[in-house]
Amino acid sequence: MKAENRVSAGCPREGRLETESTGGARSGTSPQHTSGGDAGSLLARVLERNNMNLAYKRVKKNGGAPGVDGMTVDELLPYLKEHGGELVKLIALGVYQPRPVKRIEIPKPDGGTRRLGIPTVVDRVIQLAIAQVLEMIFEPEFSDSSFGFRPGRSAHQAIRRARACCDVGYTSVVDIDLEKYFDTVNHDLLIGMLREKVKDEMLLKLIRRYLKSGVMLDGVVTPTEEGTPQGGNLSPLLSNIYLTKFDRLLESRGHKFVRYADDCNIYVKSRRAAVRVMSSCAAYLEGALKLRVNRKKSRVGSPLRLKFLGFSLYRGKNGTRIRAHSKSICRFRAKLKQITRRNRGTSLEAILTQLRVYVRGWLGYYSIADMSSTMKAVNEWIRRRIRMYIWKQWKRIRTRISRLRELGVPKGKAYEWANTRKGYWRIAGSWIMTTTYTNERLASLGYDDISKRYEALHSTYRTAVYGSVRTVV
Repeated sequence: MKAENRVSAGCPREGRLETESTGGARSGTSPQHTSGGDAGSLLARVLERNNMNLAYKRVKKNGGAPGVDGMTVDELLPYLKEHGGELVKLIALGVYQPRPVKRIEIPKPDGGTRRLGIPTVVDRVIQLAIAQVLEMIFEPEFSDSSFGFRPGRSAHQAIRRARACCDVGYTSVVDIDLEKYFDTVNHDLLIGMLREKVKDEMLLKLIRRYLKSGVMLDGVVTPTEEGTPQGGNLSPLLSNIYLTKFDRLLESRGHKFVRYADDCNIYVKSRRAAVRVMSSCAAYLEGALKLRVNRKKSRVGSPLRLKFLGFSLYRGKNGTRIRAHSKSICRFRAKLKQITRRNRGTSLEAILTQLRVYVRGWLGYYSIADMSSTMKAVNEWIRRRIRMYIWKQWKRIRTRISRLRELGVPKGKAYEWANTRKGYWRIAGSWIMTTTYTNERLASLGYDDISKRYEALHSTYRTAVYGSVRTVV
């Protein structure tokens, strides 16, 4: 098959861009390569060289798995050098056909699976180039209470806004759960919402093709009649556009709310009002937006108990404070236990490295929460598990005696403890391990003190937030 035919079919080996260091992507458009011959069209802005180069760099930086064509991120630049110009021309002419996304399913913490769609790396670049242009148009239209997938906004800001709502007397919350939101977005409604601001029909046609490009699972391609595949570069922006009408409805009714993607909490002053709001909002989402509200998971309750973005709230001396929800802590401990299970059969160095990477990522998100005592307890618990792992590695009595002697234990004591019948966990908490593998020794081996890291990150957060003006609702 010729290269041009593979490009028009949306095959993996087409449409690459170049970085600035290699002279820029061959993606510059001329009037004849734009929608309807209009050099000022939105599609022309999407295909403009700088925009495409920026999209390529972001895809390269993000990495990720290959799509259905098997092309990796590292293979992207050589491909774009050869076929980038041709790819741009096919998109401008309206004949480019995106490839199906590769469907994978990942387990959710609370059971079930989350379905992700992985586009090809070429389609990722194109989607991101579209998103960069659309974002400038739609970002000013989004609600100030929307925090998900938006530049300069984060989950931390969302939970702080929720805390501020609770502080001013909104003590009941309507927690709306949308069932498989990304898979149930209505294409016609979405295109209609886009058309309110986007008048370039060629660009709208390309977006619709991405929506209907299909998914591949176990080698079988299934058409997509609804939804925006979670995992694509365009889907987060489209999901926010779709729910903006719901945001405006809540604002028109004077509600305090916080939305992060499809997670939405509405704050009211009484349980009776919360029940009423739940009913009216569910009717609107299912009627006007044709979404499905999960009645079993949607609930009315107190923000001091319900989980939102992994956090919950509590009453402190100085008002409402943020804590990690108990389920988040349980999952954290479960992961630490899995990493340090004593039958892994790998080196202690590898265990400590894996611990360090996971803990830093987890604390990077949860360190805004107040949990000093919890982190101290987890720190001592994980140290004991590491000592248990070390003792298990010594297996033979002869090895235990040798190791204990190397650590300065008298010969008699080394022989006594090496022959003990106590279990691994009891030994890990005993005098022999706590005095030989002290906290300082574990640190020298590469153990990253969880409590100290938390305190350092949390103090930075407290200085940034509590040292300045509190969030205004």
